[in-house]
Amino acid sequence: MHPVLLGILVGFLITQIAVFSTTLYLHRELTHKAVTFHRIINEIFRFFVWVTSGIRPRQWVAVHRKHHAHTDTAEDPHSPLILGWKKVQLMNVFLYRKAAKDEKTIANYARDLPQRTTDRLFYDHAILGLGLLFTGLVFSLGIITASIAFSFHAVLYLGLSGSVNSVAHHFGRKSYQTNSGTNVTWLALLTAGEGFHNHHHAAPTSARFSRRWFQADPGWWVIKALSFLKLADIRHSDVDKLAKRAPKSSDLIQI
Repeated sequence: MHPVLLGILVGFLITQIAVFSTTLYLHRELTHKAVTFHRIINEIFRFFVWVTSGIRPRQWVAVHRKHHAHTDTAEDPHSPLILGWKKVQLMNVFLYRKAAKDEKTIANYARDLPQRTTDRLFYDHAILGLGLLFTGLVFSLGIITASIAFSFHAVLYLGLSGSVNSVAHHFGRKSYQTNSGTNVTWLALLTAGEGFHNHHHAAPTSARFSRRWFQADPGWWVIKALSFLKLADIRHSDVDKLAKRAPKSSDLIQI
């Protein structure tokens, strides 16, 4: 296979690993407690998050919880209504970093996620994790293909993350008029179900983002498979039922 095509393919696969780790571990489990994975599965996800994105879980969780607590207000870290969807799409990573560096945000929204020894030694060092990924790619594919794969992954992952916060709050359809999130099917296909953002905002503690069997929510399919293998404990999965009740503190909008 041509080095460029191989690099793009490998980069896409790495992005999907990052996407699944983000939605399953960072989002559905840590942030909203919609599902609890076996500790071995958690460690696998934690490692993948480290080497594919360099994200610190407690920062990601805090920023996202603040987004839910202050959606579409001046306190929202990345509101398309306030900032415009184009700015959020293009500047999402910088908006995230700004919010993540705020110690008050971490203290208010992620106190249930204290720094662990493994975090201090390894996982809080983003450059080390990303460096391990790049080094592995170089030894496996060579410097040229590795560089293409790594670059394509970085651009695609950041672009998709930005789209969930921008496109899925501006375009698309709504099943519930109670929130500004939207459902974008093509985005859901590329982000393991995250594109069903209207459903998610209507029912934050649902481990399932889709409402119908024909809606593609790959993240939910993985959760169901792990649940069958006794490696995941699902808290909630009925979007419609959860959307009809009043929000509770257990929705983890703030800890």
